Amino acid sequence: MPAGADDDHPDALSTDGRAAGGRAATRAGRVPAPRRSTDGRAGGGRRRGKPRRKPRYLLWSAGTLAVLLLLGTGVLAWLYHKLDGNVQSADVDDKIGGDRPDDLAPDAETILLIGSDSREGTGGAYGNVDGMNSDTMMVVHIAENREWATVVSLPRDSWVEVPACELGNGEVSEPYFGKLNSAYSTGGMSGDVEYATACAIRTVEHNAGLRMDHFITIDFNGFSGMVDALGGVDMCIEAPIDDPKAHLRLDAGCQSLNGDEALGYVRARYSLGDGSDLSRINRQQEFMQALVAKARSSLTNPTALYDFMGAVTGSLTTDPELAGLQPLLSLTTQLQDIPQDAITFMTVPNYPRELDDPTDRANVVWRYPHAELVFTAMARDERLTEEELERAVAERPTISPADIRVQVLNGSGVPGQAAEAAEALSAAGFQVPFTGNSDLVGGTVIRHPEGLEEHARLLAKRVPGARLESMESETPGVLTLITGPDFAGVNGG
Repeated sequence: MPAGADDDHPDALSTDGRAAGGRAATRAGRVPAPRRSTDGRAGGGRRRGKPRRKPRYLLWSAGTLAVLLLLGTGVLAWLYHKLDGNVQSADVDDKIGGDRPDDLAPDAETILLIGSDSREGTGGAYGNVDGMNSDTMMVVHIAENREWATVVSLPRDSWVEVPACELGNGEVSEPYFGKLNSAYSTGGMSGDVEYATACAIRTVEHNAGLRMDHFITIDFNGFSGMVDALGGVDMCIEAPIDDPKAHLRLDAGCQSLNGDEALGYVRARYSLGDGSDLSRINRQQEFMQALVAKARSSLTNPTALYDFMGAVTGSLTTDPELAGLQPLLSLTTQLQDIPQDAITFMTVPNYPRELDDPTDRANVVWRYPHAELVFTAMARDERLTEEELERAVAERPTISPADIRVQVLNGSGVPGQAAEAAEALSAAGFQVPFTGNSDLVGGTVIRHPEGLEEHARLLAKRVPGARLESMESETPGVLTLITGPDFAGVNGG
């Protein structure tokens, strides 16, 4: 993993993401960009269940919600233009690369929200980090008909393939497997937020097969400033908190958190819950809901409104199309017009990476085929409710390496290559019943019988550059990996 990839640093809350043109090439190691002709549509139905643990709006939506209030109060034009100029833009279209998923729903909006873990301007109050870092990401999909939306949280500890990214200094990084949040720091090695954002977008698109249309980011100072402008946000704390890493000490009970306390509360991880990023995501979402409720009831004072809007707009970086109060207002209005029960919030289906690698107790792996169902539905602009996803999870059990049998054949002519691959796959938990030689092939290939496409895709995540072919195996239920001259080993995905 490259330097600055992570991350014993306290976590931050924030958001960001982006997109542009190009066509996707289906390749191993990622979910293929779905096509409209593909079967397996998911959709329909209205969301029911337990709104108790669902956030009503996103954090950035809380800020742009205030724009509605701002314009509605008839504040002077100069104030509007001053705040409008606070929003920073970053053009990343030419930095993401051309190998991107197709845009199957041009009139829908898919937005990547990335949390910038920048400590700039905090005076060291929250520690210092090397390079550029990101926090939990979210993908927001607003349907073409604007009647529903889906919000998917992507844990920062997701173990994914980070593809080659431009670094801003004329160099290109090597692909590697690592934490999702490391993509931002990889692209940002030169300190350029545009390349950091482009690498984050490229990584999400590469693993999800889903094209991003826009991005939005918010940093440390903006979050703290929003809370202080509201005079604090009320939260009920079940047990006392003493977290030196998050610079947080709170008594149990209901209380109003100021900006610094709120920032520590949403950043804290190891001292609260089970210490996982998933637990922290739930806490962040609950706080966002409380923050929006306070904003709606409190922003009637012009001074508080100005301070709040200054904190919001001064901490945002977006793509050029969203860089201003008016486009953000339009986007927020679209979300507000969607009924609450038509907005589905979920976390990408995942399981502990410890099941694949017993030494890794910190990270999670996206669960297939369930994650693919989520991203495919979004790409096709088809609604997938949480209840439908839960049924799919129950009906289609998780596939792990232990479920996959693969014979390894040497098609490169390089002595010992099949044995090397078989040993690495066995160490990763795959069943390898046979190794041998095959006719020479031009490139590494994974051949799979009909019905084992998902098994082949999971194997392909471990063999960079391998292409998939459907072909009956002499041994039913067994995949065939043929190593070619381009075989670069088995990675630790």
